[in-house]
Amino acid sequence: MNLLRRSPPIIAIVVAIALACALAPLRAADNGDRGKDEYTVIRDGLAPNRQLSLAAHAESDGGNDNFQIWLMAEPAHRKIATLDDIGPDNTLDTGPDAYSASWSDDSHHVAVAFPSDRHVRQLNIYAIENGRARLLAGPDLYKRATGRKLAAQDDASQSASEIIWKGRDRFVLREHRLFLTSDAGFVRRLGAYGKVDEKLDDGRLAVEFSAEAEAMLAPGNRYRITRLRVGKFGT
Repeated sequence: MNLLRRSPPIIAIVVAIALACALAPLRAADNGDRGKDEYTVIRDGLAPNRQLSLAAHAESDGGNDNFQIWLMAEPAHRKIATLDDIGPDNTLDTGPDAYSASWSDDSHHVAVAFPSDRHVRQLNIYAIENGRARLLAGPDLYKRATGRKLAAQDDASQSASEIIWKGRDRFVLREHRLFLTSDAGFVRRLGAYGKVDEKLDDGRLAVEFSAEAEAMLAPGNRYRITRLRVGKFGT
């Protein structure tokens, strides 16, 4: 079992394209081998309309100086704007293959998953309009499911989310977390969303949290949850 240190902020909800891959051990940070003038399209970064893409760029050869993900105009591969909340302060890996995109069918929204810490993939969702990528805000899925905020003492060791677009303004969010705890009552506080995965040799418990929400876009660069249910365990 691979253990993590913390979980990312939830407003930028923690997009793994495949949840199972997101929970697998992350490789060592790969800062890529691209030149300082290169803008390399990330995994699945080309939009369905083929007029937009997302590309990774840093100002030093193969490094992370002023690392950014850029919205690009295609096929000219021309810079349009950077994506907020992805940069040197919250990224573990600057290799373009460490970033993955999930576009809505109309190319007006995109979710980006990236490693913000070891074994933690952060998920940001953006609206693409008027030559800008606007970061969307939404509910704290963990708090909505359990009625409690994530606390430092909860010792969250893994975190990943998945998004599945169901139309141009609707999608499904799946969130999975793994906690290590010595508190036998912790799993009960998670209710139906929690399950003991394993009892460790040191007496601690590995506890899974799994939730799935149907969501829709809302005014003001936000999204809202329309239905919440227990997710799958053992992923």
